[in-house]
Amino acid sequence: MLKIILATLIIVAVCIALLCVKILFKKNGRFPNTHVSGSKAMRERGIGCVQSQDREQRKTNPNAISERQKNEEEGE
Repeated sequence: MLKIILATLIIVAVCIALLCVKILFKKNGRFPNTHVSGSKAMRERGIGCVQSQDREQRKTNPNAISERQKNEEEGE
């Protein structure tokens, strides 16, 4: 049982080290931006992140007329 746990820990440590090679050995190394908004081609096509689009849609419109005002005016 102990051998399996140690082997698993070694494999995980090697995998993490291999994933970090670019970050550790390159000056100002960073993880690549794999987000939709990080892709130039996607931005040129007008494709955005769902979370960003949702955040924009949830912003309140200063020019919007509230439904309560609209209903009160119709009732008079």
